[in-house]
Amino acid sequence: MADITSYFTYIVRCSDNTYYTGKTINLTKRLRQHNGELAGGAKYTKIRRPVVLHYFEEHESNLLAARREITLKRLTHKQKEILCSKKTI
Repeated sequence: MADITSYFTYIVRCSDNTYYTGKTINLTKRLRQHNGELAGGAKYTKIRRPVVLHYFEEHESNLLAARREITLKRLTHKQKEILCSKKTI
């Protein structure tokens, strides 16, 4: 049986108007973790709740998602704003 797992890179906007970028295989669960509804999440988002999903991309492999995550993390705040405004969720 073929592996049909999808990998996602995502950007959330925090309550202080900063962005957090990450990768996951389950966007819904990860967002709930960032917002404290489930165990887990990131230290960065823990003190900046609530967070809102503003952008995501789907990838075929963890490697591609990890590479894209690095690229997205290198963007400036303004570049992330522009990217998020171009893609409607």
